[in-house]
Amino acid sequence: MLTYDQDGFRRAGRPHRIVSGALHYFRVHPDLWEDRLRRLRALGVNTVDTYVPWNFHETAPGEADFTDWRDVGRFLRTAQALGLDAVVRPGPYICAEWDFGGLPARLLAVDGLHLRCSDPRFQAEVDGWFDLVVPELLPHLAGRGGPVVAVQIENEYGSYGNDAPYRAHVERALTERGVDCLLFTADGPEDAMLQGGTVPGRLATATFGARPAERLAALRRYQRTGPLTAMEFWIGWFDHWGEDHHVRAVEDAAGALDELLATGASVNLYMAHGGTNFGYWAGANHTGSRPCDPGYQPTVTSYDYDAPIGEAGELTPKFHAFREVIGKYVPLPPDPLPAPRPRMSPAEALPAGTAPLLPALGPLAGPPHLRPAPESMEKFGQAHGLIHYRTTVTGPRPAMPVRIDGLGDRAYVFADGRPLGVLDRNAPDEGLDLAVGEDGVVLDLLVRAQGRVNYGPLLDDRKGIWRAVRHGHQHLFGWEIRPLPLTDLTVLTALDWTAGHPRDATPAFHRFTHVSTATPADGFVDVSGWGTGLVWLNGFLLGHYDTPRGPQRTLYAPAPLWRAGRNEIVLLELERPGAGLPLRDRPDLGRPTVVTLES
Repeated sequence: MLTYDQDGFRRAGRPHRIVSGALHYFRVHPDLWEDRLRRLRALGVNTVDTYVPWNFHETAPGEADFTDWRDVGRFLRTAQALGLDAVVRPGPYICAEWDFGGLPARLLAVDGLHLRCSDPRFQAEVDGWFDLVVPELLPHLAGRGGPVVAVQIENEYGSYGNDAPYRAHVERALTERGVDCLLFTADGPEDAMLQGGTVPGRLATATFGARPAERLAALRRYQRTGPLTAMEFWIGWFDHWGEDHHVRAVEDAAGALDELLATGASVNLYMAHGGTNFGYWAGANHTGSRPCDPGYQPTVTSYDYDAPIGEAGELTPKFHAFREVIGKYVPLPPDPLPAPRPRMSPAEALPAGTAPLLPALGPLAGPPHLRPAPESMEKFGQAHGLIHYRTTVTGPRPAMPVRIDGLGDRAYVFADGRPLGVLDRNAPDEGLDLAVGEDGVVLDLLVRAQGRVNYGPLLDDRKGIWRAVRHGHQHLFGWEIRPLPLTDLTVLTALDWTAGHPRDATPAFHRFTHVSTATPADGFVDVSGWGTGLVWLNGFLLGHYDTPRGPQRTLYAPAPLWRAGRNEIVLLELERPGAGLPLRDRPDLGRPTVVTLES
């Protein structure tokens, strides 16, 4: 087991230093877990760190899935077989640029529920999650012969709140269910954060990316004796739509790592391998002070993070520089470095038809819910996707703006089926002028949700429309509402597909095929000629794209998702259809900008 005393960590009774790399199983196809873990071990680390996202596993209240992609036990056994210890962070909140910081969206449907505090209703939800996840972890604890040497209590709690009874509840919820390994907290190296996040008697660690000696000195004020640990040492950064692709210079990151290890501290590289925000799982940030303020920043699909091991498993220049630094402090594995993974040959997917979305609402969504006023996605038990709202506006009346109060996140507005325009949550005061004739008008609003806020004070981030729609000053009532989670694309076979890809067909599904005689290999779907929407490969949602805003212009499609023979790619394009769909052998994550981390 892993313990510590005033001199540092001890593993099986011997002095030990943790040199860890973060690698999230939920961001990597399970058929590639072993490949990525081998690359991680080749970097020289002795430990793998992963979160366990509550919302990724929960299928219904009190029920969870720990099979296939969600088989965290298989991931941990694979790590152990490769000689790696494991640090596990089961939340309940994880941040991680993951939708809602790992919390289940259904919590937002509970009026008045207070998140991440000693609200009894939230603590009961935490207990329910730990009832599910802890039994999955117990067989893998080091004291029972497994690789898990440490488990985290919450995550960066001091960046959010200061509720000591809540922190104690999370600690107690873990120990009472049998977690008997080292428990720790992780917080930013600032007084308020460490005061708000630490738990008496448990190891305190810090999260930062620069000035290690200074940051560790701040941590030492709260971890008076024993080992100092950078539980997240940020060696790159993530991207939002509308920004450049963030990179951290190799020499800067490697130099900071060398400086950190020279102090004798332990470290977890965040991220050693970033992976991908497949599906709807990318989160968001928010720079405003209120939910309706501008400042919403959704995270891109790639979580490459400018990590030493790239999104498709590349051993980057940062990998080799880090390996050289790590080798100064701990023994490197003697095995040869893993070979590059095969890439598919560049090709052009062939168009196979278009199906407009609005006429397909019946097959896609079924009968509507009738409500007097708009309600959020979460009120219908919907976590992700799109949601459709329809009402009738009587006439005649002059042109007045249609406005949405409480929009999450982008609304496509139609009058009698004709596009009226687009409304975005970052422009809350904007409206679309609508004049209504004698016969009235059917008003449709198709709302696209992107990631829920995963960090900061504005976690309470509902999707769809959660306040009101107004025409001029008049609230519009009497709504048909159709959730469109788009989790099952088999219904697309019933749609009316037309040949070609008309450039005025928005929003619409666009189908392409690619026939391959080669062994499936990693590839990248090039959406640079398209607008914004979602991409599925053989029924699996690769993620969001937003080419006009950038930076990301290709989506990673790992080998296990391709078939030898016919492959089907479907785009739901919402704004600007393209003419073709190239398949590439390398990524385009956008124009790079060098980030200098100060914290």
